[in-house]
Amino acid sequence: MIWEQHCLVIVMTTRVMERGRVKCGQYWEPSENSSLEFGNFLVRTVSIETNEDYTVASLELRNTKTDEVRNVSHWQFTSWPDYGVPSSAMAMINFLQKVREKQTQMVQALGDTWAGHPRGPPIVVHCSAGIGRTGTFITLDICISRLEDVGTADIRGTVEKIRSQRAYSIQMPDQYVFCHLALIEYAVSRGMIASVDLTGFNERDDESD
Repeated sequence: MIWEQHCLVIVMTTRVMERGRVKCGQYWEPSENSSLEFGNFLVRTVSIETNEDYTVASLELRNTKTDEVRNVSHWQFTSWPDYGVPSSAMAMINFLQKVREKQTQMVQALGDTWAGHPRGPPIVVHCSAGIGRTGTFITLDICISRLEDVGTADIRGTVEKIRSQRAYSIQMPDQYVFCHLALIEYAVSRGMIASVDLTGFNERDDESD
């Protein structure tokens, strides 16, 4: 899929292991200058940059049949707690902004060789099941873009649209609440709205993976 869609950026919102369980397969090497082979494709980890909330791996994807090589940037968000959702959305928001910047940079680097959508090929976002954290990240991306473009955001409508394409996205109530809190934090940080008293707003009974 990555090769077929010419994807440049992968976003992973889970750790490989959480609470003693495998949450996601290790499809890239976590050490530099190491490779994994999957059928006709060789995945080499060129470099790794570790930050407080996320890790970025520069990957080289080689088609061993044609010897064509493409670069892929792998972004793993590591600050999502084992239970529930992050207490503050700013780490996720900053991560999202960095991902967007990287996508733009890599599309520009393609130059005239890319004739598709002006914003580039699709960004692949995944977690474990691909509905909870993935749905949360995608909802925030869409709603923040809309807030920047037209000054409003429709979280409910966005979730309904995503769910029509990927069932059960935004898996638990706390993730839905988190989207609202994150959008408020973003709007306050950008001076779009004044400070808001959210006392009691984030009291949640349900916890999610």
